[in-house]
Amino acid sequence: DVQLVESGGALVQPGGSLRLSCVASGISVKSVDMRWVRQAPGKELEWIATIFTFGSTEYADSVEGRSTISRDVAKNTLYLQLDRLKPEDTAVYYCTAAGIHKGQGTQVIVSS
Repeated sequence: DVQLVESGGALVQPGGSLRLSCVASGISVKSVDMRWVRQAPGKELEWIATIFTFGSTEYADSVEGRSTISRDVAKNTLYLQLDRLKPEDTAVYYCTAAGIHKGQGTQVIVSS
C-alpha cells in the first residue's frame, strides 16, 4: 500500500516561513513525479509545485520565487519550503505521488 503522511503545517504570521514534509511508504519519491497541491477554504484543489523523477522542478505562479520543492531519497521524504507567507497561502496542503496517491493533508494558516 502507498501511504503519504504530511506534517509541518502551523499557524504563522504573514512574512513567515514553513517547511512541510511528506513521508512516503510503498513508493519511492525518486521513482515518480511528486507534487504539492493545496485547497483553500471554499476553493478547488490548486497545484503548486512538482519535482520530476529526474530532479527538475516546476512551480505555480502563485508561489514562484518563494517556495522550494525538494526530496530526500534516503528518507523517502518530500519537502516544501514556503517563505514570505501570505494570508492567501492559507490552505490544507497535500502531497501527491504519480498523480494518483494523496495524503491526508496538513493545515497552514497565515494570519496575524
